[in-house]
Amino acid sequence: MEFNFGEKAEKLRQEVREFVKEEGLYDEILVQYQEEHSDERWEFIKTISQKLAQRKWLTLTWPREYGGLEASLEERLAFFEEVGYWAIPGTGMGVSGTGWVGPSLMIFGTEEQKKKHLPLIASGSPDGVWCTGYSEPDSGSDLASLQTSAIRQGDEYVINGQKVWTSAAHRARWCWLACRTNLNVKKKHEGISLIIVDMKSEGVKVRPIINLMGFHYFNEIFFTNVRVPATNLVGEENKGWYHIMKALAFERSVRPIAATGSMKRYLDELVNYAKETGLFKKPEIRKRLAALGVEMRAMRQCVFDTIWKESLKLPTPYEYSRDKANNDEITEQVAVVGTELIGAYSQIDQLHKENRWTKLKGAFEGLYYSNPGMRNAAGTTLTQMNIVGQFGLGQPRSY
Repeated sequence: MEFNFGEKAEKLRQEVREFVKEEGLYDEILVQYQEEHSDERWEFIKTISQKLAQRKWLTLTWPREYGGLEASLEERLAFFEEVGYWAIPGTGMGVSGTGWVGPSLMIFGTEEQKKKHLPLIASGSPDGVWCTGYSEPDSGSDLASLQTSAIRQGDEYVINGQKVWTSAAHRARWCWLACRTNLNVKKKHEGISLIIVDMKSEGVKVRPIINLMGFHYFNEIFFTNVRVPATNLVGEENKGWYHIMKALAFERSVRPIAATGSMKRYLDELVNYAKETGLFKKPEIRKRLAALGVEMRAMRQCVFDTIWKESLKLPTPYEYSRDKANNDEITEQVAVVGTELIGAYSQIDQLHKENRWTKLKGAFEGLYYSNPGMRNAAGTTLTQMNIVGQFGLGQPRSY
């Protein structure tokens, strides 16, 4: 079954492709997940962000009053499929000003917070770059067990604790921080708040975590008696868990849409490589590539289902989790098939891949090594499957 997009959505799709051509972004898919690694790369990302902002594409679906274009859900689908296919960098304003910080502030942020932060994000300003402080050394999937504290003292909160796996923390100006403002609660989901923290504050220390490929985009953040204005509280004190769930819904809604594009691009690259090398003549290779194509089309249909339900304002208690888990599994399949097709060439060091032995600029080994970490982002794959089991299939709660 084919789904045809409307005229406005297809026009936007073509405009994005023209932008890719003008900026020479054809090969970005081959170097994704490296946005924050080097200073040179980060400067390039900031330039692209500002060019996207000039077209109001950074905040495509936002209301016009906040710098957006109020794009339809169909336009959103077309846009993010192209963003994914070409791996257009700089669209998130860190992790992620555009994806969930901005949309969340529109719902439960104060007017002062909206006026201060939304224009910075929408304009692509370096001061509009965010990181998200959720995970801790002992609080990953069980996020409600977090221990970073924010104790109210007069007109300030004093923050102490540690966050881990914080992408873009070394580039961000602001941290979207989940912390505990009440230490004496009966249920762990209570007493949690969301607070905006200036990463330039005294007492904030960022330490890099170098991943398996040798790249730096993860970090640890240490908060030692960090004083933050009480006006930086987002929403209601001690009710942050409900705000975080909404923010996570925004996060889980963004990735699968772009993934439908990026997975198709990876498959296109593999098919072309197989044809160029003669591997495509082997029936077993064609079968594996075709199987990937079928899985990707099924994932796309699921994403369309979610967006359709959203357009009708129907409840989506498990759909975003389904799409996120589906994407995790397919990404792993693509990475495995890709590295196996490339063979021994996939063992080239990712930090020294500019040589004649590297195939497809190391894209598939990069995908292979980064996938374990990305599966945990926004909630582990198994956690998402548990949500689908409980709310989609009516199974007993298993977490």
